[in-house]
Amino acid sequence: MPEDDWIRPHWPAPPQVKAVLTTRFGGVSEAPYDTFNLATHVGDDRDAVVQNRLRLVERLALPSEPLWMTQVHGCAVADPAQDSSGCRADAAQTETPGRVCVVLTADCLPLLLCNRGGTRVATVHAGWRGLAAGVIEAAVACFSDPPETLVAWMGPAIGPSAFEVGRDVRDAFVRPDPGSASAFLPAGKRWLADIYRLARRRLARLGIGFIAGGNYCTVTDPRRFFSYRRDAVTGRMATLIWIDPRAKPGHHGRFRT
Repeated sequence: MPEDDWIRPHWPAPPQVKAVLTTRFGGVSEAPYDTFNLATHVGDDRDAVVQNRLRLVERLALPSEPLWMTQVHGCAVADPAQDSSGCRADAAQTETPGRVCVVLTADCLPLLLCNRGGTRVATVHAGWRGLAAGVIEAAVACFSDPPETLVAWMGPAIGPSAFEVGRDVRDAFVRPDPGSASAFLPAGKRWLADIYRLARRRLARLGIGFIAGGNYCTVTDPRRFFSYRRDAVTGRMATLIWIDPRAKPGHHGRFRT
């Protein structure tokens, strides 16, 4: 499948900010990683993953190799201009044109951030643990800009009808923030969690000026998306963001929500 099946965010980012989220299409991995798995830690043939990563760089004409992190559901934020591949982090940010930030997901929420001038960008891996611990707040803290001038986009994650959790997950959010109870619906002795609403609430409380995305469900769309909750053994999609060193700097005026 061509890269046209990959997802490009609809958000008011400046023209020099480039962002893409891959889907299952376009690679060489065999089932159950078919076909564009980009993770080396899930049991896929390593040569296939290497080939897929080469295709990624070539198809997007990336200015550098992405910073492939070891994600641990924490709050550390890496910088591809300073950190090396394999560093333990769940977000990456940069102000260096040509450096590529990336996170891998298969149900967890991938989040993109940039400022009005397109001089700093970030991508975040927000599973429920990282989200509750403050990974979004850690990424936003890397920006010196007023939060109302930042823009965020939420990529494909597990949808609210599929994300069944226990009381421990609900308590992790509701105890420090009672208002987040609106993101949980009772489901017998368990709860259905809306990770998009939880993330949107945190972004709004930080004062982020524009929040988009959040209209997908990785579990219920097996044609396009890998899902750990659905399949257990599966691949990972990549969410990438970078500042194009060849583009002329520019910015959009006012963000409209």
